[in-house]
Amino acid sequence: MKIDKIFEALASTPRRKILAYLSESSMTAGEISERFEMSKPSLSKHLKILENADLIQSEKKGQFVHYSLADDNLIGTLHTCLATICPVGGPLVRESAAKAKKNATKT
Repeated sequence: MKIDKIFEALASTPRRKILAYLSESSMTAGEISERFEMSKPSLSKHLKILENADLIQSEKKGQFVHYSLADDNLIGTLHTCLATICPVGGPLVRESAAKAKKNATKT
């Protein structure tokens, strides 16, 4: 389930820090690793977890891979995640889905 991947990704302090570093600009794995005291394989694992949760995206530019926030997906993903665990949000999401389904059948 996707929400489990998101919670797994956000459960780690280093991964939350990576998201913060990427909040303003893209960075290569080397640039990210300079900010942490961890091995490159460990950093690679953190980046893969964030990618699998669709919170970041990677793009090969020349010989480097640049990582950035998956902006469009990140906001929607976090909104869905919060709505799922929020006692008020869950019923509102279901109501919205029902309305969208009803409108789709009208057209």
